[in-house]
Amino acid sequence: FAGRHAMNIDGLGEKIVDQLVDRGMVKDFADLYHLDLEKVAALERRAEKSAQNLLDEIESSKKTSLARLIYALGMRFVGERTGQLLAEHFGSTTALAAATEEQLTEVAEVGPVVAASVAEFFSERANRHVIERLRAAGVNPRHERVKPRSTRLAGATFVFTGTLPRRSREEAGAEVVANGGKVVSSVSKKTSYVVVGADPGSKFDQAKSLGVTTLDEDQFDALLEGKLAVTPASTGKKSAA
Repeated sequence: FAGRHAMNIDGLGEKIVDQLVDRGMVKDFADLYHLDLEKVAALERRAEKSAQNLLDEIESSKKTSLARLIYALGMRFVGERTGQLLAEHFGSTTALAAATEEQLTEVAEVGPVVAASVAEFFSERANRHVIERLRAAGVNPRHERVKPRSTRLAGATFVFTGTLPRRSREEAGAEVVANGGKVVSSVSKKTSYVVVGADPGSKFDQAKSLGVTTLDEDQFDALLEGKLAVTPASTGKKSAA
């Protein structure tokens, strides 16, 4: 819940979590937002200043994104990417909790197994109670749909693999969405481009075997700048190089 890619609560590591749980100060995620400064300062290797820093980090996490919160809840089969897709589609935990399995499978990349897992999570009273307490504590982010800057990449789907030199894959994906394109997690014949960085994984091999166009980051930038023509779907090209 507190991890860097989830609620990103700096200082809430394994040792402090063990103490909070062992002393009964935290029984679920929502309890983190009701911690007492004096009691936290009394924990092993804690002082008032470090305790206050931790409480400040917890308070700051209330401003996190809906996608991060969904991922942080720990639903089975729901990783960072799925959390982002669910956030974009439903816009709030309230709407997500009310979704049926059929409605969940309408989300891109969400199949029956993931849909069943999400529906099961929200069907449990204890989970709904924790989320209600999180909302009451001020942890209730909403996803605001942002109008794309352009439609330059409209109709094109992208997969990212490997480490890009100048930006993270998340940042690159945001550029795609901002220009009307779509980011998916797996390669298929319908994929327009696979953007390849250093040490790419099996997705690069899949792209080559399926004849999907591959780009390095320079070519990706050229596409964003309109210097390369956009291919809405794979046309059998092996590379843009």
